[in-house]
Amino acid sequence: MDPVTLERASSRREDDGALHARIEAACEQACQTIAPAWPLDRAIAVNPHWSRIGRPVRQVAARMAVLGGIQVFPSRSYLQQAWEEGRITRPDLAHALSSMSAAQAAALTERQCVDALHTAPGVPALPLLIDVLDDDPERHARLSWRQAITHQVSQTCAAYFDEHQADWQPERDQGLYAFWRETLIHDHGIGVLMGLPDLERSFSALPATREDAERWVLQRLGLPEPVWPDYLEAILLTVNGWASWCAYRGWQARLAGQTDSHLRDLLAIRLAWGAILLECKDDVVTRQAFAAVQGAWIRAAALLDQAEDMLVVDEVWQAALEAGYQRQLAHKLCTVARSTGRAGAGQHVEIQAAFCIDVRSEPLRRALEALSPAIQTIGFAGFFGLPLAYTPLATSARRPQLPGLLAPAIEVTDHITVAATDRGADEDELNHGARQARQRSFAWSAQWRAGGRWPSAAFSFVEAAGVAYLGKLSNWLRPSTAARKRDDLAGLSARYRPLCRPALTGLDIDAKVALSSRVLHAMGLDRDLAPLVLLVGHGSQSANNAHAAALDCGACCGQTGEVNARVLAQLLNEPAVRAGLKAGGVVIPEHTVFVAALHNTTTDEIEGFDLDLLPASKLARWDELQRTVFAQACDQVRRERAVRLGLDPRAGGEHLLTQLRRRANDGAQTRPEWGLAGNAAFIIAPRHRSHGLALDGRSFLHDYDAGHDPDGSVLELLMTAPMLVTHWINWQYHASTCDPDRLGSGNKLLHNVVGGHIGVFEGNGGDLRIGLSKQSLHDGAGWVHEPLRLTVVIDAPQRAIEHVIAQHDVVRQLLDNGWLHLWRFDDAQLLRYAGGGWLALGLDEA
Repeated sequence: MDPVTLERASSRREDDGALHARIEAACEQACQTIAPAWPLDRAIAVNPHWSRIGRPVRQVAARMAVLGGIQVFPSRSYLQQAWEEGRITRPDLAHALSSMSAAQAAALTERQCVDALHTAPGVPALPLLIDVLDDDPERHARLSWRQAITHQVSQTCAAYFDEHQADWQPERDQGLYAFWRETLIHDHGIGVLMGLPDLERSFSALPATREDAERWVLQRLGLPEPVWPDYLEAILLTVNGWASWCAYRGWQARLAGQTDSHLRDLLAIRLAWGAILLECKDDVVTRQAFAAVQGAWIRAAALLDQAEDMLVVDEVWQAALEAGYQRQLAHKLCTVARSTGRAGAGQHVEIQAAFCIDVRSEPLRRALEALSPAIQTIGFAGFFGLPLAYTPLATSARRPQLPGLLAPAIEVTDHITVAATDRGADEDELNHGARQARQRSFAWSAQWRAGGRWPSAAFSFVEAAGVAYLGKLSNWLRPSTAARKRDDLAGLSARYRPLCRPALTGLDIDAKVALSSRVLHAMGLDRDLAPLVLLVGHGSQSANNAHAAALDCGACCGQTGEVNARVLAQLLNEPAVRAGLKAGGVVIPEHTVFVAALHNTTTDEIEGFDLDLLPASKLARWDELQRTVFAQACDQVRRERAVRLGLDPRAGGEHLLTQLRRRANDGAQTRPEWGLAGNAAFIIAPRHRSHGLALDGRSFLHDYDAGHDPDGSVLELLMTAPMLVTHWINWQYHASTCDPDRLGSGNKLLHNVVGGHIGVFEGNGGDLRIGLSKQSLHDGAGWVHEPLRLTVVIDAPQRAIEHVIAQHDVVRQLLDNGWLHLWRFDDAQLLRYAGGGWLALGLDEA
């Protein structure tokens, strides 16, 4: 080969290499915009815009509208109703206009804002290739190509990712793209759905590999290189549910130090469809399609800027909606701050109860404190600082019980343990017997569980099973009033259930002491301990509910707080651990005992665990608390909640509890409870800052005393973990309310579970649905949840807060880009963080 030819070949290879690198970068940039969605059995709330927080909220709103037809701000019809009903007042609107520089730059007036409520935003949308190719005059009489392709891709993903539901499992060795390609070649129905009966003839155009699909579209379309990531992001938004599932798999892989390519495969699948559809069109249509896409996307930057300007008024109304709530919150907090002394100062504390920061704990904490000044309640993250994974007895079902931001670092398994009074029992023999009994029970029940895996199989299974299945059906027809079932004990006989306890494994005494010391310091319990310390997790109770785990905990991978609370109580009661703590300067008084408990948020009952391990005097004290204080406090909270649930708050106590239990066991109940609907604030401060305030179950409360955190390490932990988790919860509710069709999971009555635990379809197809069902947000007449950005209120020195902001990009992005509000206490006043500094609230909170 002559030198000139060699040089040209080398140049082509370099060009191909450079092009490949640019395509690779564009695809990765698009994939990084997709936030993860956890599976149903490990459900946690996620901000669906999490991967976009590096941009201002309004810019993200513009991009979502232009690229995917997704709404980020509340609808104008919702805001109009709030304005007309007085929920948003003129001072609220004036505050929003005066505090937003974009509104001032646009010279927006109150009249212009009010007039805008009567019109749609009119944000332009950018087309994809499949949209402009779908030009058949009869297209309105069938599924659009976009809908049909989404359905086909979704069904393929459901088959590929299912590992628990179907008996037949596909070959996955070649990856998702190869599986889809093989599936499509044998799909004889998709052409009919698309109005293309001869579609199979075009399958020869299928790119052979993922890389070929990516290269094909970006070279063939001829789009300007700067818009490649935007176009690819728009492609992913057409299958946002499955993209979110793939992003979850990537998230988990990164936590384990690995990689996952499924999201890239999904992107390539959607791109490959363009190659197929081009084969169905003649050259003239193809040229017109390219010209239309190129003409629109050349203007992408200008259209995005235009959309951002158009949404200024929507951001103003978002801020005005928030101002109405914030004014009330500020007034309450400042009223307490200006009162003399600290609530409960000098009062002897007999009981300390540490509750999860979940908003549903706030009314119960308030009720307990009102009933007995000897009870001190504490707010702390619901996994109690234990980054654990739990494996139930005789199973391999290892599950994380901590926020999804973290990876488990310690292991917990069940062990049969007897009380000190029964030490004559052989624990090894008991454990062996329990394992064998449970495995036999699971083996026998596998055939029964198989009958319930598909809704369509239920009635045929009744015929096969006969009258033995009638008991389950009767429970659905006539819901029982039974207490919450403990699923972790399923398959265990009554002999073993009271003795089955979760326990740490693999930690020596030094590691246990170090773990205990960290947790106690973070909780503020490394001093001034009461004789009885309750560790109160929380869990929900519902039947026939695909999203049940989302009601247990909005953060800890869809689990209740039972395991974490029990493990920590046992750890802190262990004599060797206490001795180690004492050697390190942390003294737990001999008379102090830790008790694990759980708050049932559906029925507002408190359940204790491992009570047989308590000394007789402490057990008597617990029983007394249940009969008196707990019973009264829980009854008070049930009455507060009754109105929102359509129940009579004046009913007798037992009758109201019975109604709530029946509601919890009703397989037809779409709203067993309201979960975290209404969440709006996160207060990181000593309890005296909010003591006695009725915060209406809308505030996360985390105790924090800056005086005992001289290096700011605890504050840093709170602002980089619980604050992010509450932000995720807040924005999942916000997004599911503002765009229930794209960011919510739709009508719960139409849900079908996909893959046993992956997620739900609304009906039998379409994209995988993420977010909350409408029934979790809407009572049938109006929205129960208000889409407000979270207001975080911190009682800490200015320098300590600013240090955390400066050290953590994520925290800085959330604040600077308007994803949440940050206030701090300044003596008896409140200041808000804005533009890197602190300003007066401007809400007339005095």
